Parts: sequence; structure tokens; C-alpha cells
Amino acid sequence: MSGSVDSAGKAALSSGEDTRIAAIDIGSNSVRLVVAQVLPGGGYRILNEERENTRLASVLASTGRLDTTAMNQTLAALRNFLTIAQGFGAREVRAIATSAIREAVNGRAFCERIQAELQLKVEVIAPREEARLAFLSVTRAFDVANREVAVADIGGGSTEIVLASSGLVEQVYATNLGAVRLAEQCKVTSTCEEKGLIRLQRTIDRELKRKIGKPPFVPAMLFGTGGTFTSLASMILARLRRAKEPLRGFRTTRADIHHLIADLSHLSLEKRHEVAGLNPKRADIIVPGLAIIERVMRYLKINVLQVHTRGVRDGLLLTMIQGTPSKPMSPVEQRKAVERFAGNCGVDLEHANQVARIAGELWHQLAEPLKLSHQDRPLIETAALLANVGYLINFDNHHKHSYHLIQNSELPGFERHQLQILANVARYHRGASPKQKHNHFRELTNNDQLRVSQIAAILRLALALDRTHQQRIAGVTANDCKGTVEITIFAKENPEVDLWAARRKVKLFENVFHRQVVFSTSQSFTPNQPDVNDTKFPSSEDPETA
Repeated sequence: MSGSVDSAGKAALSSGEDTRIAAIDIGSNSVRLVVAQVLPGGGYRILNEERENTRLASVLASTGRLDTTAMNQTLAALRNFLTIAQGFGAREVRAIATSAIREAVNGRAFCERIQAELQLKVEVIAPREEARLAFLSVTRAFDVANREVAVADIGGGSTEIVLASSGLVEQVYATNLGAVRLAEQCKVTSTCEEKGLIRLQRTIDRELKRKIGKPPFVPAMLFGTGGTFTSLASMILARLRRAKEPLRGFRTTRADIHHLIADLSHLSLEKRHEVAGLNPKRADIIVPGLAIIERVMRYLKINVLQVHTRGVRDGLLLTMIQGTPSKPMSPVEQRKAVERFAGNCGVDLEHANQVARIAGELWHQLAEPLKLSHQDRPLIETAALLANVGYLINFDNHHKHSYHLIQNSELPGFERHQLQILANVARYHRGASPKQKHNHFRELTNNDQLRVSQIAAILRLALALDRTHQQRIAGVTANDCKGTVEITIFAKENPEVDLWAARRKVKLFENVFHRQVVFSTSQSFTPNQPDVNDTKFPSSEDPETA
């Protein structure tokens, strides 16, 4: 009972009929169900929500396994949830599992048991996908288009953190900071003396330093998803005698969270059960959960938190509604999507398109002699458009920021594998050469490593040939002759600065292709001749080039 909406469901949706779907999230602390009615325009209306605390990760940190009792309780909850979903007429039920099942030695066996007993396929999603779903949910609920923000999704076994700029994901960090995991590891389920609290904070700080390192920017706001955040909002509103106010969008400061931790840590478990606004089932894990929030804000230098009452399940529902395109994108549509993405990142599109034209022509002319794949010409043209998207974050190390923005993007028409190649090419469009010590490069196959090196080598020359950003180069020809690649430049104006830049960028090309590069300018070209740009370089409207 998983997969995309069936044909009957798609037909019902397109005709405006009542289409219903359900999403199940099997987390480390609880199992949750949401049943929704799909609305025209890509939204939905919640029909029913259910939650069962089963604590799958209760002994995971110490044993590496899922607890038998917790598994039985989870199975019973899932059986009930399926009955509810079927009762509401859900055409599709999709179930995902996160860190507890992902990490447990017996996690796969438990998924097989669920499949056998309930005929429910459980998708064990990666931390990056978990973060993507949470971020997708936040972007639908809040305006993050012109801001640098962080999104944190705290679960029982892990916390995923997204850093985004202007609505685009720059970094995704997956940590082992979960409320249930830390409660067990640091022994802070009941009264927590100062030493225990310090131990908890240091544990969190070490993990943040190990996984995040130096953040690329200081976010203006933290958006929080997950039960810890909603519990935080509920407790503070109760203290302020505003318990009837909605939790969604509630704002608070790091100082308020710090004071709340201090108050709760001195309470016994029994006293925490009586705290207004706190679900008693969370009493034993609330202190480590709040500590994660406070230390994340401290580490990222964020002062303001905004609570989002939805999250991974909402992102999952939106993904289910979006489904897959009814027809593949044309090359022109794909090119336009790339240009929109680049433009949103502040890329100089005139320069980027000029580089794409030069890069595509060089690739085409050198494909036969250098044994390049003609199928990779659109890839190098796309890489030219995306190489400088990292300027959105900052100039310093912008090539590294370009890597992350492309890797974490959802560019339509591109498979994840293609995005990995494009991201690596952007990473190496300047400065350092591809190296095995770089994890993102080492993870590629040998063939893809070669493709990245070849594309980056030619892209560097193309970028340099518009170093002035004035589109002075009207055309190029490239010939391979006796160990030397001769590149002839046709220029509308004096191209000396662009040639000077290109001569400085030949090293990677010469190392990859074992050929010397020689540049020359055409003596026959005059300003009165037709612009070579009109014939050699088709525009983005040309399907073959795009």
C-alpha cells in the first residue's frame, strides 16, 4: 500500500472529484498518521490525524536494536492507522521510517514483518530526504524567499538541520541528536543536576561541531518542526496565560528557551507531568529536546525561533500530491528552468549564457578527437549556467556554495545522479583540481570522475573566455593536432583580457587531456561581418542546444 496515486486517483483529481491520501511517519518516539483530501491547486485539507507514542528508539543507543515491546506496539498502531485510512477512503497510503529503523540492526527485519503482516511497504528514508521534506513544508507555510534561514527537525533519534538562502537549500546537516537518544545517553529523564545539564550541553556541542563545522552564514531565523518545538510553544503560551492561541507561527527567543530548560531540569519526572502545556508522555525527554534547540541556536548564532506545527508528514503529503509530471520536460523547458534557478541565485545570465555557448561549441568540436560523449554537451552547458550560483551565499568559496546549492536543488528534469555531476563540476570550475581526498568526488564512479574532470577542464576555459563579462568572443574553433589543441578566437572587440584569463586556466585541461593548449585570434574577422554568435551558438530556445 504505497507508491504514487493510481490512475483512478489521478483521473479523480483532474476532474475535481474527492481524492484522499494518507501519510504515516514511523519515528523514533512516535508513529503518526495524517489523512488528507487533495484540493485543486496542489493543496490539501486534513481529515484526520492520529498519533501513538511507541518509543522505538528507547533502547537503541545501548543495544543497537529496536525493542521487542516497542515493535509490537508500533505494529498494532500501524494496523489501526491503516483501518482508519481505509475508512476515510484513502486511495494511497505511504509510510516512511526515520532514524530508529534506519540505524537498528533489526530495522530491515521489522520492515519485512510490517510488509508481511499488513501488506504495507515502509520506505526508510535518508536523513537528507527527511530534511528536504521538512524544508518543503516550511517553504509552503512561511515566506523565506529573500532571507537566510535555518530549519531544524528534531526527532527521537536524530535532528536534521537545513541552511537555506533565498528559498534555496545551501547545506543539510544530519546529526545523531535525538530527544530519546540523548535522554538515554545522558541520563536526564528526571531531575537533572547542574553536572548532568553540562554533560548534555557538551554532548550536543560536540556533535554540532563535528557535523556542521563553520556555518556558511548566520541565519536570521530558526524554523522548528517536530513535537519538541510544539511542546515548547505550548508550555510558554500556558505560562503567559495564552494557551488558546495557535501554536503555528509562535515566536520565542533563545533566552526564553534557556530559562525554561533551567526550570524544567530541576523538576522531578512526577512534577514535569504536571507542567501546563506539556504532554506527560514527553516529560522524560523534554529537557534534552529543548537543549538541542537552545544549543543549535547558540551554535548558529540565532536569537529568534519560529515554530512550525507541520513538518515531515506535511512535506510527504505535498510530495504525494505533486506526483510525477504527466510528460517529460522538453530541452527548452529544462533550459528555462535552469536559467530561472540561476537567475534566482543572482547569476549574470548574459555572461552565463555566453559561457554556455562557448563551452558547448568547444565540447562539440573536441568530442571526436578527445573521445568525449556528445550526450554530455547539454550537461556542460547547464554547468556553465549554474557554476556561479554560489554567489548567492558569498563570493569567498562560492564554488563550494555552488556545489551545495546544486546538490540540494530540485531542478526539474534532472535525475539525482546528474545533479551530483553538475554539483561536482561547479565545485571545480575554479581553483583546486578534482581530488580523491574530497568525499563528494571520491563517491562518484571512476567513469563519472573522468566526466567531471573533463567537463570542468573545458568549462574553465569557457568561463575565462568571457572574463570581462562583455561577450567579446563571437565564436571559437578547436582542433586537435599532434598533441596540441589549437583554439582560435573570433572576436567582436579586442579579446586580449579574455585570452589572458584563458591562458591562465589551461592547467587542468592539459592535465586531464595530456595536450598543450594554444590560443590564437582570427585575422579575417571584421566588425562588418555577420555576428558569429547568430550562427554558431543557438539560443536557449533551440531544442538541440538546450
